[in-house]
Amino acid sequence: MKTEFEKMRSAELYYFTDPEILASLIHAKKVCARLQNMSIFDEDYREVIGELIPDIPSSATVCPPFRCDHGNGIILGEGVFINYNCVMLDGGNIRIGKHTLIGPNCQLYTPEHPMDYIERREQKETAYPITIGEDCWLGGSVVVCPGVTIGDRCIIAAGSVVTKDIPDDSLAAGVPAVVKKSLKK
Repeated sequence: MKTEFEKMRSAELYYFTDPEILASLIHAKKVCARLQNMSIFDEDYREVIGELIPDIPSSATVCPPFRCDHGNGIILGEGVFINYNCVMLDGGNIRIGKHTLIGPNCQLYTPEHPMDYIERREQKETAYPITIGEDCWLGGSVVVCPGVTIGDRCIIAAGSVVTKDIPDDSLAAGVPAVVKKSLKK
């Protein structure tokens, strides 16, 4: 029998008021609050960001202010740079590949509420993982929706809303984002 936390990470319907999930949320909220008054140059920045995002590579940077639901669902590759004011709702895992740049005000959402309005009144949801490949660049204010995979070496234009998977070596733009051209050399 899976715990509610295990269901959350397995893209199954789960109750977000479960005590284990609430403890994870509370921990992340408290660490995010501490981070808000820091810069990446503060002496204890690496310690605090490591408390929020376990196993963050020393070459990855997350610029405060930053918000997330858990932190422990965020997996960053070497050389990842996340600019100011990003929000990552990581009920499902969010994986960001090596050397990817995330512009300011980007939002990555893994949770999805039930479609049925009666079910939506209950304290349950599903979380679908997001994967962003290596060497990508997301411009400012990009929104990535639940379950999306963005391939390697992609550029997502500022202000785009990514609702569907984007293949490797693509430039995508718009609301919803569509592939505008191939970046293959």
